[in-house]
Parts: sequence; structure tokens; C-alpha cells
Amino acid sequence: MSRKELQNGLIVSCQPVPGGPMDTASFVVGFAQAAVGAGAKAVRIQSAAYVEAVRKAVSVPIIGLIKRDLPDSPVRITPYTADVKALSEAGADVIAFDATQRPRPASVAELIAAVRACGRRAMADCASADDGRRALAAGVDYLGTTLSGYVGGPEPEAPDLALVGALRTLTPDVIAEGRIRTPAQAAEAIAAGAFAVVVGSAITRTEHATAWFLAAIEGALGRAREVAEPTLAIDIGGTKMQIGLVADGVLRHEAVIATDRDAGPDRWLSGLAERALAFGESYAQVGIAATGVIRDRCWSALNPATLAIPDRYPLIERAQAVFGKPVLAVNDAQAAAWGEFVRGAGGGGDMVFLTISTGIGGGIVLGGRLLGGLAGSFGLLESPSGGAAPLEDEVSGRWIAAEAERRGQRGGAEAVFAAAASGAGWAEAILAASSFRVALLCRDIQLMLDPERIVIGGGIGLAPGYLDRVRAHLKRVGHAEPDLVPAKLGRSAGIVGVADLASRQFTRFQVFQG
Repeated sequence: MSRKELQNGLIVSCQPVPGGPMDTASFVVGFAQAAVGAGAKAVRIQSAAYVEAVRKAVSVPIIGLIKRDLPDSPVRITPYTADVKALSEAGADVIAFDATQRPRPASVAELIAAVRACGRRAMADCASADDGRRALAAGVDYLGTTLSGYVGGPEPEAPDLALVGALRTLTPDVIAEGRIRTPAQAAEAIAAGAFAVVVGSAITRTEHATAWFLAAIEGALGRAREVAEPTLAIDIGGTKMQIGLVADGVLRHEAVIATDRDAGPDRWLSGLAERALAFGESYAQVGIAATGVIRDRCWSALNPATLAIPDRYPLIERAQAVFGKPVLAVNDAQAAAWGEFVRGAGGGGDMVFLTISTGIGGGIVLGGRLLGGLAGSFGLLESPSGGAAPLEDEVSGRWIAAEAERRGQRGGAEAVFAAAASGAGWAEAILAASSFRVALLCRDIQLMLDPERIVIGGGIGLAPGYLDRVRAHLKRVGHAEPDLVPAKLGRSAGIVGVADLASRQFTRFQVFQG
């Protein structure tokens, strides 16, 4: 095939949702034929079997790849040289593979050599400009932006046009791919310097496109229900308190205050009310997310070491007296779970949220309902230790730092992650133990609740490489592997979630109080 066959063209990725109703050869062939009939210059096909089926039906170039979930490597796209041979024999013209700098069974150079031996062209799926620079030095033909946003941390929602431009400075043969969902975004990718554009989910994944439209409709309905005034949202934690005005999921004002642990909840509330005056806007209601358990309108500590409060403190009654507005109060991790459900990575289906940070918190959303009470207090489980200690005492950032210090290393959890990235065995052993216990917890959650996904947040949960470690352990613990996704809202999840709950003002309040 010649370079001109792809130049300035649309490439349609015909990859149905794995295990979905369209994940059959007949559907993939139909997608490919429809795309080519409408003018697509090439198609991108996953698996040798589907490449072979499509090759018999279309004459345009096929970009082939094979996805695998490996126990010892995060690389999923065409990890083996044998995959290259299989795709070539099936009829692929271009072989796509993961070109990121991560542990892998075959090097980028070995994969390119295998492509050359088959007489095919090579496409490097990159996450950064450095990936592209190394792949070009090894002799690749095309650079793709395919893996931008998929190698750790929260996944962005928009195409990475900056990476398109950065790769364009290295070679004219840049293929834009990843989160291109509208014609306008495809045009912007060409304007940014792309040689061709790949569009997948927006065309061939009905489930994803449907979810986008539903989210837009629900967002419009939410705006229609919105009251004229915003919600005052408060998140009370053991080390800091966050306060902000939230309207339609948007944080308009924000302040973060250190928690004076000796002051007590009466003084916390009065101080927060004073800080709210500085925002200079009125608000219709107050939502409070607090560490501990909220039951019967009262607040109690689950772990006094996190934040000591009087048992059964009448939080809602006192807050209503201080703020003079209707007040809703929920556990902070549950509020964050709801925030991720309505505005973040929840996807609108049944989900469990785990925040792994100084401790472990959680929240559960089933059937569109946020479970209250003690639901989601995963960090306090004692079964993994036989009753010796809560799970968070053997997993969290506090435990990671303590284990490092026990080994004569200082600097906290961040230093452990940095040491592991540099190849320190002692640091990797600590992170392996922590992530293994989280993997077992996730598997247990899947067996008990069977959510569509488990959303992982927190400073440890979203630290580079941690989620990959959890996923790798899950490959080894048998069936019931959950779908783990990184949280999107960061530290704002709690106040966004509790603001949304409070704005429903109880008549639409979908929380089971327990």
C-alpha cells in the first residue's frame, strides 16, 4: 500500500464493545463495509479472526491489532511478535502496537522487525512525544496518539491535539486517534497536523454513543431542575475542610481550611459559615460531606484517630441553626461516590467507589441509589487480618509510609512510589503488598455486589502505576475480575456529590439512609 491511500482520510475503528451484542464477525464486517461505502479510506480491526473476515469483504487498507490482558505487563495492544505474524497472515496491511515505555514481552524494535519481516507497515500507538521519538528511531512508519490518557491517572475526555502537534514536529505521518467523537473534533485534529484521523466509539460502539447522548439529556434535565441559587457544599475531613458554592456540577467558589482537631464541630460550623459569607453569594441549601457515619441526622466517628467528635453529634440540627438553610449530610466517601456517579467516571450504572489515600473510604451506588449508613466502609474490614487490624492499616498511605520507615527509609508514600519507579526492590515489595490486598478487596466487592465498575480514587489509588498493579494481581486471583476505572473528579468529588444530593432537596433524594 502507498502513503497516499491513508493521507487526509478517515479511518474507522470497527471494534465493538468486548462481549457486547455486536462482538461478532458479522457485525464487524458490516461495520467495515458501511464505513468503506461511506468513504472511509481504511479500517482498524482487532483480532486476527476479525481481520481475516473483513479482508474478504473490503479492499481498503486494514490496520490490524490484537488486544491481550497480560498478568505481567500493562501493554495490551499487539504485545507479541507472534501477534504480528498472525495479523499479517490474516490480511492486515498495517500492524498497530503499543509503543509506550512500559514493561513488555517484546520490545518496540522487535515488533517493528517482525512487521518488516512480514512485508507490512508499522503503526506505533503512543502516549507521549518521547514514545514517538523512540519509535521513529526504531523505524516505524506511522505514529498514533492512541494511548494518550490511558497509561495512568484520570482519563481525559477530549482528544489530545497537543500531542498531535508534538508528533507532527517529528514526522508528517501522524494519525490522530482517541476520544474523537464529533466531526468538529476530527477537523481540529487535521488542523493540528494529523495525516489521518481514526474514529471508533462514536461510529461503531452503540453502547458508548448512547451513553453520551443520555448523559447530555440528563444534564439538560438537571439544569432545568436547578434552582436559581447554588448549593453551599462542605467536606469535613481529618486534616482539612473544603467549602464551595456549586451550581450544575460547577464549583464557582472554593476555600480549603485546615481542620483544627481540638476546636470541635460547633466551632467548625460557625467558622465555615463565616467563610461562606466571603463568597458574596446566597445559596439555597447546604450539603455536608463528613468523615464518619451519618445516621438519624446525627454524626458519629467510625475511627476516632481520623477525627474525634462527640458521639451522635446532632449535625443537621446544629448546621440548620448556623446556616439558616435546609441541610443534607452524608459520609464523605459516599458523597464522593455520588459525585463520580453523576459527574465523573461512574458511567451511570451500578458502581462502587474506593478512595485509597491516608485511609480507605468507599461508597456504593446501586440502581441509581446511593447507599448510606455504614455502606462502603471498606477500610474498616478486619477479615483480611483475622481481626488484628482494619484493612486500611495494611494498605493505605499511612501503612506504606510506616513500612518504608520500618525498612529504614523515610519520605512517606510519595518517596516509596519514586523508589519503586527507580527499581528499588524494597519499595516494589511494599506497593505489591498494598495493591494485592486492594485487588482481593475489589474481587470480594465484585462477588458480593457485582457492580458494572469499581471507580478508584485517592492519592494512593491514582498514584502512577498503582492501578496497574491492582489489575495485574486480579489476573492471578481467578474469576470475577472487576472493571476498574480511575476517578475523574479528584478532591472535588465530595463537594460536587453532596451538592448534587442537596440540590434535589429530599423530594428527589435517592439515598437509602440505612
